Amino acid sequence: MSWNVVPVSQFGAHAQRWRTLHAAGAASPLLAADFVDALLAHFGTGRELLAWHDTDGVTDAMTILAPGGVGVWHTFQPSQAPVGLWLQRDDGASAALLRPLLARLPGPALLVGLTQCDPALVARPADAACVRTADYIRTARITLRGAGGFGAFWEARGKNLRSNLKKQRNRLRQDGVTPRLEICRAPGHMAQAVADYGQLEGSGWKAAGGTAVDAGNVQGRFYSAMLEAFAARGAASVYRYWLGDQLAAMDLCVEGGDCIVVLKTAYDETIAGQLSPALLMREEACRQLFDDNRFGRIEFYGRVMEWHLRWTDEVRTMYHLNGYRWPGLARLHAMRNRSGPAG
Repeated sequence: MSWNVVPVSQFGAHAQRWRTLHAAGAASPLLAADFVDALLAHFGTGRELLAWHDTDGVTDAMTILAPGGVGVWHTFQPSQAPVGLWLQRDDGASAALLRPLLARLPGPALLVGLTQCDPALVARPADAACVRTADYIRTARITLRGAGGFGAFWEARGKNLRSNLKKQRNRLRQDGVTPRLEICRAPGHMAQAVADYGQLEGSGWKAAGGTAVDAGNVQGRFYSAMLEAFAARGAASVYRYWLGDQLAAMDLCVEGGDCIVVLKTAYDETIAGQLSPALLMREEACRQLFDDNRFGRIEFYGRVMEWHLRWTDEVRTMYHLNGYRWPGLARLHAMRNRSGPAG
């Protein structure tokens, strides 16, 4: 049993190792090699490390780590990555692998942190002498199979949601506006899809904060490249929701591991006062996903919002995991966190 650590510039040479391990484990599309490759290309600094663990000649864990403070390493975690870049063959707790990893990292490596861990992919370990976990966010999913189909799912939603969306559809019908859901999967159409998405998001509140996707910024280039790579193997989908000739809402999605992940949602905020374009789109998209029976679940991965809870009660808590070289460091870190300011 041993860890190997190399500069992240060698990721391409070990991409097949990553793909093989990804296929053997939980296989979230957010941990696919082409997702990781796009993250590194657009947000990496070159200081990251690629590490993999072998047991009896078989790779059973891989990760990409970035330097933090003195003696600290953590999983490479740009904001566009919903889960931390830690991949392992089974879904058991990863704590036992952390101290041996620390011993292989350069410099005085004292702490390694796995950020934004999903308990559905990697079990959350109990706190121990050299291991501490902390809640990250609550996130939601919708199970598609075994739920009795869309009719049963929709009937279980709140009466207010169903009534409100029905009234909106009736109003559109009375106004002679025809809604239309369009799904794009072609690699050659992904760049335009991201440009269209950027126009929607750029007209809203995110533009004021400088966080909106735009075809010309690094976020836009990342999503275009990543979606093109996924689409080339039939694993990307872009949902456009039209009200007549007006683009009203969009979803950017990736697929794999029996799930579809909604990465980004935007809608035309100029019509949001009279209508709920994103919710109207969500109803039609859910209906189609239930009927198609291609996936077992829809994953959202963002922080649970009020609207998520109108659609599902399937909520779980993601977590951060810290591994320490010595028990005293874990105790000291815990004391410091308890004595710090709230929040």
